[in-house]
Amino acid sequence: MKGNKYLVLIGAIILQICLGSVYTWSLFNGPLAEVHGWDVSGIVLTFSIAILSFALSTLMAGKILKKDGPRKTATIGALLYGTGVLLTGLVLTSFPSLPLIYLTYGVIAGTGVGFAYVCPLATLVKWFPEIKGTITGIGVGAFGLGSVIFKPIIKMFLDNPSIGANKTFLYLGVIYLVLCTAAAQLFSNPEVKANASAKASDDEFTVKEMTSTTTFYMMWAMFFVGCIPGLLAIGLAVGIGTEFVSLTPAVASNAVVLIAIFNTLGRMGSGAATDKLGLRKVVTGLFAITIVAVGILLVAKGSGSSIMFFAALGGIAVGFGGLLAVVPTLVGDFYGVNSLGSNYGPIFIAYGIAALMGPILKKSLVYDQMFYVSIGVAILGLVLSIVMKKPKKATSASTQVA
Repeated sequence: MKGNKYLVLIGAIILQICLGSVYTWSLFNGPLAEVHGWDVSGIVLTFSIAILSFALSTLMAGKILKKDGPRKTATIGALLYGTGVLLTGLVLTSFPSLPLIYLTYGVIAGTGVGFAYVCPLATLVKWFPEIKGTITGIGVGAFGLGSVIFKPIIKMFLDNPSIGANKTFLYLGVIYLVLCTAAAQLFSNPEVKANASAKASDDEFTVKEMTSTTTFYMMWAMFFVGCIPGLLAIGLAVGIGTEFVSLTPAVASNAVVLIAIFNTLGRMGSGAATDKLGLRKVVTGLFAITIVAVGILLVAKGSGSSIMFFAALGGIAVGFGGLLAVVPTLVGDFYGVNSLGSNYGPIFIAYGIAALMGPILKKSLVYDQMFYVSIGVAILGLVLSIVMKKPKKATSASTQVA
């Protein structure tokens, strides 16, 4: 089937919005604890497992994407994601078991997210090579919008006495299966002329070639430390407002929506900015914004200032979302657009590990300490973004780094 870039874009947006709803998991913590009497920390672990499965599965997804194309890979992801959520509903309604939820939602649905997630990123830049940053920003921005769009839908299901927490997953599973599978069918790669393909191969790195460069490890570390401040702030936003800044719960709760909005703006805005300002300037700018934002949060301690609180969280959300938009473009620019699907997986593992670090830091440190750690890692990320250089493809057995 001959592809159309605008149909691919529509498919990518629909798919990413559905996948992004994975970040609404916190809506289920309280209801599931109330219905089944499970410990909240055990329920929260489901989300951590899902994010780890999401990150790890991008490795396998990248290989299948390169071999079989985006339509098949996205379809596999859609089926895994929808089926995993549907099975979660069946488990909850028939034989409730938290370990089984770890399997159905954490592993199966999380793996589905990873398989499907890489397809829009790797495919859109091939269809829109002249605006790689902007189009990547749209792709990851749609993912960020998922939680905003699906939150009221999920709340509607949860608040309906005839549906409740258990059956909500059944409804969501059907929705995801239909929408994601349909969206996946719109994916295709553009036709590449023989001479263009030959020229492109000169700039393409295999995963093995990429991981043999020093730049890969610098980029991995930069992405890892860059995710930590955002993940901490997103996970603790309301608590930071009430316990650290001394705001009322009603005021602090507005942070959830604010973070979602600025996270999405950061993704879309940063992607577009790279096309005009260049990748390096945008990446260093995002780290600078994060450092200033966390600094404002430290100053806001006990002040009761909602302005400083929201300004700080908005800045952190922009830095976090922007990094998620810029890194795929950076990987494509450094290691080849046609190899982005397979090369982004090893880099994205950094995000999965950073997500696991969040709960550990939350338990080990008080707020002040967490914010100083956030500033420290953001400074490290800033330095790495400055000293990191674009690698040159090896002409011999060893890879040389510029």
